[in-house]
Amino acid sequence: MIMEEPSVESRRSSHLVLEHSPETKKRVDELATITLEATQTKAEVKAKVADVTSNSKPGSPRPDDEIPEPSSIPQSSKIVEPQLSLEILPSHKNSVREDPELLRNVDELRMSLIERLRLRVGIGNELYRATLAELFATGFLVFAGTCVNAQHVLSSGRYNAWIGVCVGWGLALAFAVQMAYRVSGAHLNPAVSFFQLTQGKISPLRFILFVIAQNVGAFFGAVLTFLVYYDKINSYDRGRRFVTGANRTANIFGTFPERHLSVLGGLFDQVVGTAVLCMLIACVVDRRNRIPPFMQPAFIGTILILIGMTLGMNAGYAINPARDFGPRLFTLIAGYGWGVFSYNRYKWFWIPWVGPMIGAVIGAWLYEFFIGFHIPDDPDTSYIHRIVDDRNPEGNLREIHLIETRPASERHDPPPPQQIAAQSQKPTSYRNL
Repeated sequence: MIMEEPSVESRRSSHLVLEHSPETKKRVDELATITLEATQTKAEVKAKVADVTSNSKPGSPRPDDEIPEPSSIPQSSKIVEPQLSLEILPSHKNSVREDPELLRNVDELRMSLIERLRLRVGIGNELYRATLAELFATGFLVFAGTCVNAQHVLSSGRYNAWIGVCVGWGLALAFAVQMAYRVSGAHLNPAVSFFQLTQGKISPLRFILFVIAQNVGAFFGAVLTFLVYYDKINSYDRGRRFVTGANRTANIFGTFPERHLSVLGGLFDQVVGTAVLCMLIACVVDRRNRIPPFMQPAFIGTILILIGMTLGMNAGYAINPARDFGPRLFTLIAGYGWGVFSYNRYKWFWIPWVGPMIGAVIGAWLYEFFIGFHIPDDPDTSYIHRIVDDRNPEGNLREIHLIETRPASERHDPPPPQQIAAQSQKPTSYRNL
């Protein structure tokens, strides 16, 4: 730092202070490791600290804050020490502690690879994050479920009996929900998203994006299953793709009902199956039922097992428009032909899309009208709150995320202000004692 040369008058005045002040002399003798600049006035030191902390270059000292020349100080007050610089911080525009890029680099050195990638790759927009989670989790659901179907069909039932198919789909759903419910609420089904829309829990834009993501994820889930079992499928049907017949393999991916099922019967089958699904999902995620969050994915998986074992005979319990449409579209591209849509004279392909949308609304609202609206709040858990965090401002399906405080008997919370005001207004009389 460049400093102005002090004037003679200021050197004399400072010399007098050092000569006639015993405390100053004692201080100078004790601090032998500090440079002569350390005897600057307190105002100059404060000015230098202010310059450093404000990330600006330290200014020149004021003329009235000059220090005495070493030659004018008595021998008893002179000290000999190495030259030290007061420029303790770099003089560039931003200091180290306020440079966000440098701070981030320092913090990243202390993080694992996953945490570093999380900072750089993580999506900031909550809606985009949720949409991506729906795509991935729905893709996993369809991949795992159609792999279960492939083992059942390609082995003629030797590897997976019907009970194995039901349990396999249930486990696939449970793990898919576990992956996505903290990010998107884990709808994984346009029918579930639709009943959430009718109850005002998600916006129309979120519903549209979720439906698109779910169908895209289901499509690629079917693609992955086809690649995994490609050789076995070729061995089973000898390279010819069949929708019907003894060597059919289209039923690995899509649902195709028995010939006895009428249009009305198929529609009713899908409405009832999806109504049961969404009614029980509404029950599981209802905060007043006090089901722990970590157990809810497993409960939802068992719902699908129940439906498969009770309502799966007629049409294979699609009960999910994305689960049926995505794989069905893939089979059209993969060489199965237009028969995947024209099956049963075009009387079936639209039923797994329309029926679940109707059934979901019916089932969810039936639960609310008959059960949900009438469940009283437990006084011991009256402090259960619904989470709406910065990652999910709309609170979609956030009944899954619960905060439960201690029981009332273990809490010592102050009474609400209304109760305090009411007690203070009570008249004091012997009758009230």
